[in-house]
Amino acid sequence: MFRTGIRKFASAPLSAQLGTIVIAIYVLTALFAPVLAPYGEAEIVGSQFQTWSSSFWLGTDNLGRDMFTRLIYGARNTIGIAILTTCLSFSIGIAAGLAAATLGKWLDQALSRLVDVLMAIPQLIFALLLLSMFGTSIPSLIAVIAFLDSTRVFRLTRALSINVAVTDYVEAARLRGEGLLWIMKNEILPNIIPVLIAEFGLRFCFVFLLISGLSFLGLGIQPPTADWGSMVRDSAALITYGDVTPLLPAGAIVMLTVAVNLVVDWFLHTASGLKED
Repeated sequence: MFRTGIRKFASAPLSAQLGTIVIAIYVLTALFAPVLAPYGEAEIVGSQFQTWSSSFWLGTDNLGRDMFTRLIYGARNTIGIAILTTCLSFSIGIAAGLAAATLGKWLDQALSRLVDVLMAIPQLIFALLLLSMFGTSIPSLIAVIAFLDSTRVFRLTRALSINVAVTDYVEAARLRGEGLLWIMKNEILPNIIPVLIAEFGLRFCFVFLLISGLSFLGLGIQPPTADWGSMVRDSAALITYGDVTPLLPAGAIVMLTVAVNLVVDWFLHTASGLKED
């Protein structure tokens, strides 16, 4: 399996290889944050807004915490929460989409109309409203964003599943007496999984950006937990003095988003069966 992965990586275009390397660096940074960071995540080690030096490679923030340390821990917190949220949203959306497409009738209509209502409200505004009601703890943040994002996953899963549910092999499974759960798991889901995997990467980017945006507004990941969105907000005043420090967490957000999209584009091209000219 490892050798197969190496061969696929070697045959991938340069853009996908670059994206994969960037993602791997981010993942390793998140996993080994306590080892890589020179200080504690919330440890105050100097005065406010100290400049870059040998002691503080990227200076300090508005409370005197090491920015390099916060940037490393921000990878663990922001990426980890985004992955958990995306996995939860896909679990909800895929289950509901498969049920709506397979059972149809009143369940399909009820779920579809509910999703239409939820999607009619701008996602950021709806998230701000729900978080102000249920609080800004990490479990609440994950649950609210996963619930809102699952509507997009539901729409895609339902659309794909409806096309598969009317095929001959699914009808043959029905005539054999297979149960609905068996049909969804063994006939429908395997035929739509490549598109869903690619969508997972795209939805991760949207969730990742939404969490960072909410943190920038003060309703996302709360201090003292390190987060790239809140780091931009806390050090934004430095831009007035020509300091590029606030651009570092913003650049980390942009770089990961671009890297994931490069890999997703390659995966979609590969799954489509198209060949390079």
